[in-house]
Amino acid sequence: MTDRSELLEAALNSLPEGVALFAEEGIVVFWNQAAESITGHAGLDLLGRPAPVALTPLLELCCALRTAQPDSDLEFRRGFPVHVQHKLGHDVRAMARILALRDRLGARIGTAVVFHPTESLDALPHGESGQDEIVKVSQADLKERLEAEFEDFACGGETFGLLWITVDQAHELRKTHGANACETMFEKVQQSLTKGLRPSEKLGRWGEDEFLVISHERTPEMLASHAQALAGLARTADFRWWGDRVSITVSIGAAQADQAGTLADLLGRAKAAMASSFNAGGNQITSAPRGQACLPS
Repeated sequence: MTDRSELLEAALNSLPEGVALFAEEGIVVFWNQAAESITGHAGLDLLGRPAPVALTPLLELCCALRTAQPDSDLEFRRGFPVHVQHKLGHDVRAMARILALRDRLGARIGTAVVFHPTESLDALPHGESGQDEIVKVSQADLKERLEAEFEDFACGGETFGLLWITVDQAHELRKTHGANACETMFEKVQQSLTKGLRPSEKLGRWGEDEFLVISHERTPEMLASHAQALAGLARTADFRWWGDRVSITVSIGAAQADQAGTLADLLGRAKAAMASSFNAGGNQITSAPRGQACLPS
């Protein structure tokens, strides 16, 4: 029989928002997968320890709630803007909601913080029309766009990078449930990924089980951070087959265009980085080093 704590952890890990639980002394006691994706800080590095300086704004809200009047809990649930530092060093703007955790007698035992990045939400192509519509881009169209982007970059134009994405469960799902189930899963994943795209980005299928994103993030670090956010969105894909919910994770390889390389080199580095993520167990992001790709055999 499944332990109730395992069910609770699975439920919190399925949420698209970051969820952190702090004991009264500021010790991190829970850090869900979305929190990892948003901040880059892994739960294994945080649990049982005081929150690092990079996450101080979240603790400051917890302290403010502790010193507030007991009847002010509702006010803190409405959300406050905070700035936390991503593990890669850049600033992440977020909206955080705070909830006091109490025992059966009403005594404070900790604080729950639920947060989501506001910068990425503001940058999404939110519109009045169909956010759930899937714009299917063929591999030929994506290749044409990619060649044009690289030619512009080689002539001194805007920098860009690639995110090579594979769905970790694709091969097993196709084997156990068939091609129709697998294709339905890809549609759900594409819907989730599309919600995190910048207006200038292009997403399309690349091969049977993979996606390619052409991104204009300015640095490899920003590209990796964006990949983390997309990985978090992919995990929220609500895919069910014959009533069973199938958990989705993706492996991503991130590669920034290099003036010293060719388009083939860029694609090779992105693919090799994706393969490294997948071979390491999946649900990971790997940034490709500069230079010529060395594809895995």
